[in-house]
Amino acid sequence: MSAPAAELSVTVSPLSPGPTVAALLADAQPGETVTVRGWVRTRRDSKAGLSFVELNDGSCLSNLQLVLPHELKEFESRAAPITTGASLVARGEIVESQGKNQRIELRVDDFAVPGGADPDRYPLQKKRHSFEYLREIAHLRPRSNTFGAVARVRNRLSHAAHEFFQERGFLYAHTPIITTNDCEGAGEVFTVTALNAAKLAEAAAAGDFSRDFFGKHAGLTVSGQLEGEVYATSLGPTYTFGPTFRAENSNTPRHLAEFWMIEPEVPFCDLEGDMDLAEAFVKATLAAVREDCAEDLEFFAQRIDKTLPETLDAVANQEFVRLPYTEAIDLLQNSGQSFEYPAEWGHDLQTEHERFLTETHFKRPVIVHDYPASIKPFYMRMNEPDEQGRETVRAMDVLAPRVGEIVGGSQREEREDVLVSRMKGQGIDPASLWWYVELRTYGSVPHAGFGLGLERLVQLATGMQNVRDVIPFPRTPGHAEF
Repeated sequence: MSAPAAELSVTVSPLSPGPTVAALLADAQPGETVTVRGWVRTRRDSKAGLSFVELNDGSCLSNLQLVLPHELKEFESRAAPITTGASLVARGEIVESQGKNQRIELRVDDFAVPGGADPDRYPLQKKRHSFEYLREIAHLRPRSNTFGAVARVRNRLSHAAHEFFQERGFLYAHTPIITTNDCEGAGEVFTVTALNAAKLAEAAAAGDFSRDFFGKHAGLTVSGQLEGEVYATSLGPTYTFGPTFRAENSNTPRHLAEFWMIEPEVPFCDLEGDMDLAEAFVKATLAAVREDCAEDLEFFAQRIDKTLPETLDAVANQEFVRLPYTEAIDLLQNSGQSFEYPAEWGHDLQTEHERFLTETHFKRPVIVHDYPASIKPFYMRMNEPDEQGRETVRAMDVLAPRVGEIVGGSQREEREDVLVSRMKGQGIDPASLWWYVELRTYGSVPHAGFGLGLERLVQLATGMQNVRDVIPFPRTPGHAEF
């Protein structure tokens, strides 16, 4: 006889939550009595007096099949709310499955439905939905196979990032989200203000924010790098990992207004060491995902990008090519390829150039380094002019197949006089970053670092094409409702 429904607890302590679906599918043995909690993917009723429910709790891609006998007490009325999208708590005995492609199932002896989902209104039915549609229901899309898998991969990459740096003695520093500096100098900063609209407009027109909360113009950070250098040149290798913001009005599959950046800074380090660190980081984090998210990666290879296994193999098993920018331009110009944007020295590489280098020519990741100084920020260390008198900086970008640039970094300019000259040349008042300049006054050392957008790394790991589909709640022009 089944136990009374009142004896089945809906809630649990997070310190002892009970087995997940992933754990049960991997390790549960027939004869065990367990309680599971999750959300209904499908329900099928048979004429044999049984209902078959696919339950998923987000711990893995696969569902656990529940078998509910209709002879359970008050089954018809109690089971009526068990529809796609409903939450369900079920207790029963693990038994060997009679179906195909599943080792076990749960023979239910009691259940409860904490929350139903009207089948006529629930927007996530068992069918394939377009990614565009799923962006409109971002509050529910994690329940889909694709976005559940994306979330698990993103979670593992985030954890792997911390593991990588912590195991190597890096200090995790929290840098400001509200800042008065624009690290990249591009002016694409969201303003943070306590003024009303009229007073803000007056302040902006006069260039005088002295009456605002911080006494000067403040915005959301575009990078934690400059503050990261403070800690790296005081306490040793440091990394930051947090949200960054760009007020760039770009509606493309590659742009977000809010994204997460991983930024290490290392003292006593040059460009070669920076490239070593970037390559090791990308390989280590992807290796963690391949080991711990195999089921999800197989799903992406089947449904999203059939070339994903080959791409990840190319990253994991081959050394990254290291290619000077000047040689990259020569290679592109002599490739015989017809590019929409011809490669020219002094211009940044376009996506089509990056994909040609990584997917067609080298068929593996490429680190392009020593870029023209005119296209890079003030903080990158200057090289001596080349034979033609062209000025370059000790910058590097890691380019990956399909995704393009995933890492951007440099050796930092540690010479105070050169740094000040570069700042003035780019229209930046050194007094506005006096503290950054002063790092070169007291105990300056060669140092280097890079920035990596987590979303690009997730794209590389999953094969997802649009950056809006690898972040939980995408922020883009005109869209911030969730």
